Amino acid sequence: MPQNRTLLLIIGMTCFAMLGVALYLQHVKEMMPCALCVIQRYAILVTGIFALIAASAKKTKIWTGLALLSALGGVATIAKHLYVLAHPGFSCGIDPTETLLNKIPTSTMMPWLFKAEGLCEDARDLVLGLSIPQWSAVGFALVTVGLVIALVRRR
Repeated sequence: MPQNRTLLLIIGMTCFAMLGVALYLQHVKEMMPCALCVIQRYAILVTGIFALIAASAKKTKIWTGLALLSALGGVATIAKHLYVLAHPGFSCGIDPTETLLNKIPTSTMMPWLFKAEGLCEDARDLVLGLSIPQWSAVGFALVTVGLVIALVRRR
């Protein structure tokens, strides 16, 4: 199972790298995260944690499955975010989701990571031809495929 452990470590590190990019964009480029961005942050953080646990646990399949479920939650969130971008006027700005997210203890303890302050429709800046949500979709797709491979691969 060393190949799976290596793959799971790579997936875990990829998740934390994605969080690092999100923090860079927020704090250096001043791109404030919206409610859907914050949900994606939770999903990628949990996915990364489960992937790292799976890499070192005896019950690898269980932890990999949990990581996959978390990644799929991120995929669903990014799908909604891409829908919002494709349909201008469908705002998710200050809504019950944002209000709820900003009252969660992790948001109040770590606002630099989990506080939603932006509008979902504002994510239109391009990096190498793709918007930030599109890059997030690529990242989640790669992580999800990697987790599926780790789950179906035989010893």
